[in-house]
Amino acid sequence: MKSTEFDPQELKQRFNPEGSLLRRQQNRMTEMLLTFDRICQKHNIQYWLCSGTLLGCVRHGGYIPWDDDLDVEMLRSDYLRLLKILPQELPDNLQLQTPETDDGYFYAYAKLRDKRSYLAETNRYDRIFQMRGIYIDIFPMERAPQWLRWISCRTLGRTYKVLNNPKYSDDEAKRRVRRIYRFNARFVFPMLRAFAHICPVGKKIRYSYGIPYDDIRRDSYMFPLSTRPFEEHPMPVPHDCDPYLCDKFGDYMQLPNLDDMHLHSDELTIQD
Repeated sequence: MKSTEFDPQELKQRFNPEGSLLRRQQNRMTEMLLTFDRICQKHNIQYWLCSGTLLGCVRHGGYIPWDDDLDVEMLRSDYLRLLKILPQELPDNLQLQTPETDDGYFYAYAKLRDKRSYLAETNRYDRIFQMRGIYIDIFPMERAPQWLRWISCRTLGRTYKVLNNPKYSDDEAKRRVRRIYRFNARFVFPMLRAFAHICPVGKKIRYSYGIPYDDIRRDSYMFPLSTRPFEEHPMPVPHDCDPYLCDKFGDYMQLPNLDDMHLHSDELTIQD
């Protein structure tokens, strides 16, 4: 890890000054995270900040100034418990989004959605979703051989082919995507997990089947979890963040090209 000099206030004024739409979105996500954290602590469910959210936590003490999403991870055993608990515990302004709660939703991970906002993503895959508020991504992780994960990613690719095909209306795309998800969830992913039980996987965890990312988390730096301040709130993080961030980002203290930053959202409205 190399240290990089930058002026936090200069970055804040450039990208997310107080009162800006992006800063309001970040504040809303923080409110959501605190509710999520409270529920997880109440039910002894372990999770940790991950990806760009963890990078922001370590490098900036909170959000990367230009970041407009928030990601957490947890082991699949905790994830399955969480899906049963959240609907009973969430306040009225939040909702759990999964393929079971939203017919148009096709991801193999959940989102926690805010009901007091509307967000349209730049990739337009969310055009068939019912729930489209500000969100937190909740990723399940499990032990799985890489070759089985590769197969699961190929099955998900059919979904994107449908969504990128201009000949399908949104309703037709939704029907086709729903069929693909059901086939994968009922047959393909259970079959892959059955194979995984007889394959050596070592001390590594990967994203669950159907999640199209190939990152690896190693037990040696993940557990036991630690805490770091995120937006002035103590939040769970890997035991040793440095090798995690080096694996994913390389020299993670080096700022990227600040003239080439792109948001995930194309349209955003927030109710106070």
